[in-house]
Amino acid sequence: MSDIFESVTGDQDFIKKILAKIPGFKGYIERADRRMSDKLLREAVASEFETLYQRISALQRDLIKQGGLAYIDDLEEAALKLRQFIDRVRTASYGYAGIFDAIKIKEDELAQVYEYDAALLSLSDEVSRAIDNVEASFGTDGLPASIGHLTNTSQQCVDAFNKRSEVMKGINVSAE
Repeated sequence: MSDIFESVTGDQDFIKKILAKIPGFKGYIERADRRMSDKLLREAVASEFETLYQRISALQRDLIKQGGLAYIDDLEEAALKLRQFIDRVRTASYGYAGIFDAIKIKEDELAQVYEYDAALLSLSDEVSRAIDNVEASFGTDGLPASIGHLTNTSQQCVDAFNKRSEVMKGINVSAE
């Protein structure tokens, strides 16, 4: 995930590079780059999970075609939890504190938030496997259990995101 940060810092314009040489501005620019990297990372996370959400929607349509109306509500619960996660990731705060704000968030603290957001991306593999399991369970007695597992996995994503706000609250914010 560091390649996102490197991409952001590599795309700096000429003026930004000059300002980075002025005492006091370098840290501000680095923090701004970290914030932009985190925002781009969260967009990547949201896009990845959006694809998974679309897969669940397709499964719902397939389930209806196969006469599995009894399981639609359960599958919808999993889809709603995943949608909640996606929406929260997309609209999450990324630790902004402007140059003249009294509150400053340090670069290492922004890196901690960035690392946490990178870990959220790894949850997509678990959700994908749970979706695969639901798909493989169509027409079997294991369908309710696989849908339950998908719902629990989707809830784990929401829970992991909720812990992100604890990480943000735990950041030692100081006035400089």
